[in-house]
Amino acid sequence: MDVFLICSAVLVLLYFALALNVSRQRGRTKTGIGLGDDPSGPLNKAVRTHGNAAEYVPILIALFLYFHLSGAGGWIAWVAVGVTVCRALHAIGMLMTVTFDGPPHPLRAIGAAGTYLGGFALGVALLLRAFS
Repeated sequence: MDVFLICSAVLVLLYFALALNVSRQRGRTKTGIGLGDDPSGPLNKAVRTHGNAAEYVPILIALFLYFHLSGAGGWIAWVAVGVTVCRALHAIGMLMTVTFDGPPHPLRAIGAAGTYLGGFALGVALLLRAFS
């Protein structure tokens, strides 16, 4: 069982589940293009949640696959698990947000903070491997 492949698979499934949610919301609101009239409505939330995942998931999967191929483990694997959980928490928090004008939902904030911290840690791990 490889943690990096499992985390990559979870992120791929999350990404496509969020994409499916956008399509579902477009069907519900009968909106082919755009975000609809309500900036805090479910379609806008779905589009922004999917868009945010599209910004982070590819680089995370690339890092995970590199670490998988290079035989990394230990703390790097735990960071990968943490970042994967944080991406899911972030998505849930965005979808649960009442309005994007106010403070973020706690799950969104935790997910964002964990993504940033984990991303920096993975970047440092990559540098350490480059210089070792």
